Amino acid sequence: QVQLVESGGGLVQAGGSLRLSCAGSGRTFVRYAMGWFRQAPGKEREFVAVISRSGGSPDYAESVKGRVTISRDNAKNTVYLQMSSLKPEDTAVYYCAARLGYGTDWKTYNYWGQGTQVTVSS
Repeated sequence: QVQLVESGGGLVQAGGSLRLSCAGSGRTFVRYAMGWFRQAPGKEREFVAVISRSGGSPDYAESVKGRVTISRDNAKNTVYLQMSSLKPEDTAVYYCAARLGYGTDWKTYNYWGQGTQVTVSS
């Protein structure tokens, strides 16, 4: 089991950057693939990025590809989401999540953080 806490959200102007962090508890963090997802008001939760247990094989949603980088530091039990060239349509609550095995479907993730709000103004 792993507990996750996100941080780093906030209000930013279009074109700006943010780095989200997700700190995991326990010695089992390295067992899990980690994903970032987001949910805007009135919309379904959607995939943003995923990274394997070892930090390889990053994958991104088409809507953020080229603007977002996912990384992890297993020594710190932390996964990051570096976002740049932000757009108003990136406004959402961003969640990190963990699962055994690699995947992009949010429904298959077992452990979730509480979320952090990202608001991009135009």
